[in-house]
Amino acid sequence: MITDRRRLGAGAEAALIRRVATAARAGIHLIHIRERDLADGALLALVKQAVDAVRGTRTRILVNDRVDVAIAAGAHGVHLRGDSAPARRVRKVAPPSFLIGRSVHTRDEIAQVCAEGDVDYLLFGTVFKTASKPDAQQAGLTGLADAVRAARGVPVLGVGGMTLETVGQLHPTGCAGFAAIGEFADAPEHDMTRIVTAALAAWDNQR
Repeated sequence: MITDRRRLGAGAEAALIRRVATAARAGIHLIHIRERDLADGALLALVKQAVDAVRGTRTRILVNDRVDVAIAAGAHGVHLRGDSAPARRVRKVAPPSFLIGRSVHTRDEIAQVCAEGDVDYLLFGTVFKTASKPDAQQAGLTGLADAVRAARGVPVLGVGGMTLETVGQLHPTGCAGFAAIGEFADAPEHDMTRIVTAALAAWDNQR
């Protein structure tokens, strides 16, 4: 689950934390706090609340790019953008068991990131057409499968246009999972448990 509080309207921060807690109870694995416009203090406070909201579950909280905020808030890891610091530099300052992921879009980027090492997973896209990036080139299932082969064992998550329908098509690519913004952010709050459960079932049922 990748967050976007701007889709949630009034009281967005509180609404986001409620969604985080619900998604964690429903069994989601990773929640990527992607709130890049927040000031440092507000972001730190939000991440701390998210970490508290998933306590006692298997869900792990990742912070977009901000290694300092992730560490200070006690988050479980960081998700690096393509232009972020190398993962090996982050690993030197990160606590044990800290997860490090990175966004990639091409075979060349994948090769470079994997050669550098110290990354736990890759987020590859855009796989399908998505409202979040309407002008992005779509890699499709073939492109995702190619990314998995290029990653040489590093887990790859597909992103872009992930819905309950498209998630069910991913297994032949060999990817390790999927990530979504709209499928979770645009769902009615009262329907979050059902959406998360259905998304996980769509993934599990194809394996």
